[in-house]
Amino acid sequence: MSLLSLDPIAAYAPTAIDDQPYDAAVLAPIVDRDGEDHLLFTRRADHLGEHPGQMSFPGGGAERVDESILETALREADEEIGLDRSEVDVVGQLDDIRTVTEYAVTPFVARVPDRTYERDDYEVAEIVLLSVSALLDPENYEYERRDHPYYGDIVIHYFHVDGYTVWGATGRILVQLLELATPFEAPERVDRSTL
Repeated sequence: MSLLSLDPIAAYAPTAIDDQPYDAAVLAPIVDRDGEDHLLFTRRADHLGEHPGQMSFPGGGAERVDESILETALREADEEIGLDRSEVDVVGQLDDIRTVTEYAVTPFVARVPDRTYERDDYEVAEIVLLSVSALLDPENYEYERRDHPYYGDIVIHYFHVDGYTVWGATGRILVQLLELATPFEAPERVDRSTL
């Protein structure tokens, strides 16, 4: 049974950010495994300079060869997990977010096949599927408010599932995805355009 209603994501008009020095894109892949929706995450390699060991969606920085920001997401997903663009059914786009590393990140949501993916050994330590039902379990969610020196009062979301913790920029993207596609509602409303 699908817990995700993707029509609201398909119909959503995302907010763009164009005041950051760098652009990036990620793909939030939805996998139907045994009739249950899962989201595919990567655990970043521990040696990487930015966000080592953190859970993320496949993606990365825009390059000159990319004809669009969607092309960035598709190219990076191919490089990181071996996802061919012909396998990707893009559902829609979420709001751009700012990161502390001065990127404007554009998230795309897509359905992808349930198969074994091949990780890039340099960038990706592990490919992880987390069920939407576990991500929606209130026992697996917590948040805290922080006073960020640049962004002011912010909310940090944490999803703890199967020994993994999704938080940070990926947590913010996940919150919007779940709020659009499920009854999930974060306890604190966050103006994503100011984060």
